[in-house]
Amino acid sequence: MYNTKKITEDLFWVGANDRRLSLFEGVYPVPIGVSYNSYLLMDEKTVLLDTADKSVSHQFMENVAHVLGDRDLDYLVINHMEPDHCAEIPCIMKKYPNVKVVCNAKIQTMITQFFDFEIPEEQLILVKEGDTLNTGKHNLTFVFAPMVHWPEVMVTYDTVDKILFSADAFGTFGSVDGNIFADEVDFEHRYMDEARRYYTNIVGKYGPQVQMLLKKAANLEIKMICPLHGFVWRKDFDKYIDKYMKWSTYTPEIQSVLIPYASIYGGTQNAAEILASKLADLGVKDIKVVDTSVVDTSFVVADAFKYSHIVFASATYNNGIFISMENLLHDIVNHNLQNRKIAIIENGSWAPASGKLMTELVSKLKNVEIIGNKVTLKSAMKENQVEELEALAKTIVETMEK
Repeated sequence: MYNTKKITEDLFWVGANDRRLSLFEGVYPVPIGVSYNSYLLMDEKTVLLDTADKSVSHQFMENVAHVLGDRDLDYLVINHMEPDHCAEIPCIMKKYPNVKVVCNAKIQTMITQFFDFEIPEEQLILVKEGDTLNTGKHNLTFVFAPMVHWPEVMVTYDTVDKILFSADAFGTFGSVDGNIFADEVDFEHRYMDEARRYYTNIVGKYGPQVQMLLKKAANLEIKMICPLHGFVWRKDFDKYIDKYMKWSTYTPEIQSVLIPYASIYGGTQNAAEILASKLADLGVKDIKVVDTSVVDTSFVVADAFKYSHIVFASATYNNGIFISMENLLHDIVNHNLQNRKIAIIENGSWAPASGKLMTELVSKLKNVEIIGNKVTLKSAMKENQVEELEALAKTIVETMEK
């Protein structure tokens, strides 16, 4: 049966949730599920903004049919061609054969890549930056947002109701549990970590491109944001935009220390925990120590975007970095993290090498400062090395912004 939500007098959410998906995009755990948002505007002309993932096909198609009732679908606006949003294009076109598809040239090309058909010329409306579609009471303007996070992406702005249909921007992991609006839930405590993890892992690499979109959005009067994942924003979204400003400029949210460690038999873990205690003794709050062999990399990448200081601590393994730490470091480099202060702890029973290799990897990051002396363990912490960790803790505190 259908399950839709009314957003405004003539705008409806016709998306669906997937709570059984274990890995989003085959890599990111989604313990609280994910929503695939789609929106249907019931103006003089009817407009569907994006479709949904094939996993929710039945629910999505029922929702669209229910809201349309006995009306036909006039327009399908495609903002983003990732399959979790475009998979239902063939179903929509089959059920509503007269629908006109509104997209840009790159999206047109991607349609032929993903599907074995082309949009008939008489049903295709190709738009450029700033073009407008009138649907009766509403005017939809199209704003291009390349590499947020695919090259074809555009967003759609309703100039009448001041609604930004933001594609993947401003989305979050997590299902929509009845409450469609962000102000209906305790977003800060229940969803902000998942919003950060969504942004940093999906879009984090493309900070400059996100900045370009934010600059375009700053010229628009926005009263509501409708993303393709997560909640609709109608209040206090300036706070969320502020988060995007920080994340996209790689600005730490807090002055504190993240200590991801990779430990085989506990020696490196012990050093990480002692360092955390020394930092706490010096007054540092909100320290986070993470076992990279237990916690999925996507969570640690999100934390790396949050914290000002990171101490990477790893055992040496096969003359290299222990596997879980090496994976984390490559992921952090690939996501373009910047503007951090970093310290290194290495361990090796006969030939410690992880410190040098970790330093080489993090040195690829922009505006990163390696602070303090590298701490080297030989199997386990010794009493005479406590002073080294105390000195490192002191250096970290001295480099924090007050």
